[in-house]
Amino acid sequence: MYPNLLAPLLILLAAALALLVLVAVRQPVARRLAFRQLARRRTEAALVIGGSVLGTAVIIGALVVGDTLNFSVRQEAYRTLGPVDERVVSPDGPTGRAVAERLAGLSDDHDVDGVLNAQVTQASGVSKPGARTLAEPRVLAWQMDFREASGFGTRGGDPGLGGPNPKPGEVVINEPLARSLRLGAGQPITLYLFGTPQAFQVDRVVPERGLAGVGLGGRLNHDAFLAPGTLESAARAAGGEPRSVTFVSNRGGVESGDALTARVTADIRQALSPDAGQTTIETPKHTVLREAEQAGDSIGALFIMIGSFSIIAGALLLVNIFVMLGEERKSQMGMVRAVGMKRSRLVSSFTLEGAAYALLSALPGVAIGVGVGWGVAVVAAEIFRGWSVGGSSIRIAFAVTPTSILNGIAIGLLIALAAILATSLRISRFNIIAAIRDLPASPGRRPRRRLLIVSGTLAVLCALVTVPAVARSQPDATYLMPALALAFATPALLRVLPRHATTNLVAGTVLAWTLLAPVVRPRIFDAPSMSVYVVQGALAAFSAVVLVSENQKVLLRPARRLLERPSESGLAARLAVAYPLAKRFRTGATLVMYTLIVFVLILLTEISGILRAGVDGVVADATAGYSLRLDYTPQASRDRFVSELRGGRSAAEIAAVTPLLNATGRATDPGQRSAQPLDAAVVGVPDGTVTGITFRERLPGLADDAAVWRTLASDPRYVVIDGFFGSTGGPAGDYYDPGDALTLTDPRTGRSDRKVIAGVLTNGMVFYPGAGSRSTTYPVVTSEQAARELFGDQAQNASALVRNRPGTSPDALAARLQGEQLSSSLVATPIESDVRRQFDSSTAFFRLMQGFLALGLGVGITGLGVVMVRSVRERRRTIGILRALGFRSRTIQRSFLWESAFIATEGIVLGSLLGVLTTWLMYSNSAAFEGLEGGFPVEWGSICGLAAATFAASLLATIGPARRAAAIRPALAVRVSE
Repeated sequence: MYPNLLAPLLILLAAALALLVLVAVRQPVARRLAFRQLARRRTEAALVIGGSVLGTAVIIGALVVGDTLNFSVRQEAYRTLGPVDERVVSPDGPTGRAVAERLAGLSDDHDVDGVLNAQVTQASGVSKPGARTLAEPRVLAWQMDFREASGFGTRGGDPGLGGPNPKPGEVVINEPLARSLRLGAGQPITLYLFGTPQAFQVDRVVPERGLAGVGLGGRLNHDAFLAPGTLESAARAAGGEPRSVTFVSNRGGVESGDALTARVTADIRQALSPDAGQTTIETPKHTVLREAEQAGDSIGALFIMIGSFSIIAGALLLVNIFVMLGEERKSQMGMVRAVGMKRSRLVSSFTLEGAAYALLSALPGVAIGVGVGWGVAVVAAEIFRGWSVGGSSIRIAFAVTPTSILNGIAIGLLIALAAILATSLRISRFNIIAAIRDLPASPGRRPRRRLLIVSGTLAVLCALVTVPAVARSQPDATYLMPALALAFATPALLRVLPRHATTNLVAGTVLAWTLLAPVVRPRIFDAPSMSVYVVQGALAAFSAVVLVSENQKVLLRPARRLLERPSESGLAARLAVAYPLAKRFRTGATLVMYTLIVFVLILLTEISGILRAGVDGVVADATAGYSLRLDYTPQASRDRFVSELRGGRSAAEIAAVTPLLNATGRATDPGQRSAQPLDAAVVGVPDGTVTGITFRERLPGLADDAAVWRTLASDPRYVVIDGFFGSTGGPAGDYYDPGDALTLTDPRTGRSDRKVIAGVLTNGMVFYPGAGSRSTTYPVVTSEQAARELFGDQAQNASALVRNRPGTSPDALAARLQGEQLSSSLVATPIESDVRRQFDSSTAFFRLMQGFLALGLGVGITGLGVVMVRSVRERRRTIGILRALGFRSRTIQRSFLWESAFIATEGIVLGSLLGVLTTWLMYSNSAAFEGLEGGFPVEWGSICGLAAATFAASLLATIGPARRAAAIRPALAVRVSE
């Protein structure tokens, strides 16, 4: 993922490593100090490397997930297109033959590898592999010359179809059709061609690749290849005509040929000039590859966003460790500074030591990250199958690219090096005499004048940027700029306020603004930016932890009786809280790690709960009283479908049938996110039939939902769309409103009309095309009259909405109707079942993200374990003195366990409170939750389970250090040297 970032990241990393090598060569004393510490503290080094490994693994895992999705979508180009770059679809009859003749001359074009003519019709298939009858309602029956197909685009690779033509009465089928009907070579199959059943024998089954998986836009195509002349004779007998399709292959391979798409498309238009208005020129390869990039980037960005909290936790772990190392080595650092070592050399020593930890963690991080990506791919495959429409889901195939590995290593190392350098600069600033004598740090002096001027200037600049950012509801800047302005204003505030009051004021204001910004500016969530959630979560966690750390004594007042109890447990409790209160920075860093991860886990848990609670309302909005969506082939039904449905065997179970007019169009993005036209499924609704379908937004002046439908029927300028129009993944956002315009185009004739959005549907699921359609085809709903005016004969009745009578099962009715209308290639979709299945898959996706984020929780727990291990070493003499005074080993062990429990409990409670509160504010103000009317549930069971698991894991991470502390021998511990 992100090949554009590879060069800059590698250059930065190479410069950083070169600088480190230079420092190591030119400063041998700093080098020896760094590597000596690494060799002496092997257990602690292993823990530090373990924490760093998880941070790198999170980054690489997120990038590998993006690689996997990108690769999976790209495989569609190999599976369903192969050498096909352009597809020219012609109307039935003489025009189709004339188009084929005009395009034959493209074979001599230098940019073209081949031209292949074919004929196709929508059919259905039936087999009887045993006593059971199996049916496949959507089969594409093709007629093409296999000898021409075998040489089509061969310079770019295998076309996927070859060998001899099937003989009359025989058929070649691809693997998806063979699986669906459980067929093999030599077995019989019945195909309904133009509504008439014909018997065939399977000649052979071919792999789904290239021409053997080709379709007219679907991801899953059930293809049957007939003998020459078979389709034409069936069409003549039925009084119909097959559709003519011409495939064009560009020079180059499956993907490289896409670079010539624009040029070859222009050549096709020029060759067709008289007939261009009667044909549709499609560029499926270009569309697939563009979707692959969008899908990989959007899902990868989502996992990067989730992983960002783990990355922050990993960076804090490094900061915490080096702060503790600095405290532990304070006397040593003071002595080396006293004998003449420069501060810069001390910084170099710490940086080299930290760089060694980071470099040692890189390779294990890659291995774990790739493993995490593989695990996510396995689970995601099942989730995407649940999101499929008619079996047309993306088929997930694991993939990893060197670019992602290198990007992940570079990002992980650069973040680690930056954190280590910043921490080294901080811990190298100390009073030499106080360090040698191991005295506590003196209170900070008043800010210097230079710092005051610089920070004041930055505060003013950030405040000036804040005003337009908040006014425009810019997501990241609305959160970040006010917080930065307050942070930079802190030195000035310290001039007039005590440190405690200043800290409380700044942290409290930042926390309040972070929580209330969605209330004041609710449109900050309109843009589907992933970074805004990272900024919001980080600011909330950091500001809340600063407030808690600054007011620990106040928070501990309810526990005063336990702490003051003159007993062994009271003594252990006092010891447990004394160290966190004395070392606020490192305690705060550990708290932030816990708070961040628990915050996001609770956020995801609550969003899953909102989805489950709102599913009934979404079902009601999506169905509007309809139970089934029917998709059928108008060429086979010949306008008899609706009448046959109303008078057929299942008519007693049907309360109403609403036919829909369908056409394929292109539309501009009303949200202006992309200049590329979007694939649109144009739906013409009969006047006064779907007035029960509701809107979340209406054009000003339209009093109710029925008024929108009346406006649509009376004025062809108006259309309605849903909230996901033009969305490519992630939060849909809110880019357009009623009154905005889009341009709707008939790709066959090139005719365009400007349309005005009269309303945004609460749920437009019933209007999305089914049966193998692409996920990036969006419905545009208009009146029947407007659809016919713009699209002419292309607008045909090809779908319908059905209400069943009370007591009738929609699922059972769907199965019966598909059997009765097999000749029409009917696909019946129970709307409620489909909605619930997709909601279940969405909930599973959130669980997948929670599992991915569990790595970050591992970082936090590892961080607590590292802190406790270092604490044992740092407090070795103190523990020895306590033991010499008569403290029992059990009291020491209990104090360490309670200290861990104290920190973990604060982090869990803080993260849980922030997670629930933030989700409630988002639910109340974000457009992403519109239409979910099930209320805001607090998932007590999941929250308590998560808290208990985190608490137990934290105690387990502390058992080892606690036992080591309890086992310290007083006589050895109180000695000056170890």
